[in-house]
Amino acid sequence: MNAPEPSAPGVRPEQEALFSTTAEHYARFRPGLPGPAVQLLAGTLAGRRAPVLLDLGTGTGQVPQALLAAVPRLAHVEAVDVNRAMLVQSRSVLGPLLGGRTLRLVHGSAHSYTAASGTDSVAPDLVTCCRSFHWMDRPAVLAMADRVAAPDATVAIMGDGSLWTHRAGWTRQLRELIQRHLGTARRAGPADAYTAPVRSYEEDLAASPWSDVAEHRCPVPRTWTPQGVVGYLRTTSFANAGLFPDSRHHDVFERDALTLLTALAEEDGPLVEQAEFRVLLARRPGGAR
Repeated sequence: MNAPEPSAPGVRPEQEALFSTTAEHYARFRPGLPGPAVQLLAGTLAGRRAPVLLDLGTGTGQVPQALLAAVPRLAHVEAVDVNRAMLVQSRSVLGPLLGGRTLRLVHGSAHSYTAASGTDSVAPDLVTCCRSFHWMDRPAVLAMADRVAAPDATVAIMGDGSLWTHRAGWTRQLRELIQRHLGTARRAGPADAYTAPVRSYEEDLAASPWSDVAEHRCPVPRTWTPQGVVGYLRTTSFANAGLFPDSRHHDVFERDALTLLTALAEEDGPLVEQAEFRVLLARRPGGAR
């Protein structure tokens, strides 16, 4: 297992800063992959003797963490992220799970990924991107995957939205509180507003070599505690500590959020999120199933 490699071309300072204050909170507060989604991913590797995973935008390694447990024969993981702190956290999570398997951590943008030089690299059988594809140069990422992946590989694009986008009475009030503190536009880092993708992921895939697409939807009901929501907000691009002028302002926001969420839970019952985890499994037309 390696330390993160030197930065690949294409990592901008604002990308590194976007989640600079969040890595330590991810493993504790971010929901992992639901079981049905893990089984879908594991199924793409059925019959392969020593499969290889390439996880793009790996964060703290939730996808490799799930698949190392679900696919004992998984031989090697390539984990890519633009944030060094995330990769350090990923190493601490994944290291104890490896056994005799290998892990390479790559600090760089997803579309700039290249296999290790000077070694006998193995083409990935599964390329995954969980809750991060919207941050990427999507056409360039899919073109890169076509260059590096095995002939019968699968690309999996997946995610489940966020508490910002979820439609419920309590999430609406939470979103309004965030806007009172940080402005009406959804934030995406200290200096930027979030811009939604112009076209759908299905359109991105249809215009790529990965145009054979199957969609899977997994209902995921979640019940949050007020403290859990506040911890989750520390991991987001729209309410993490780095967006506030200083720690005092962030502390005030967290107190206000905890007060609001506690009152809502007492008055209206549990804080329930009826999430839906969506998985797009894409292959090259004519590829083996």
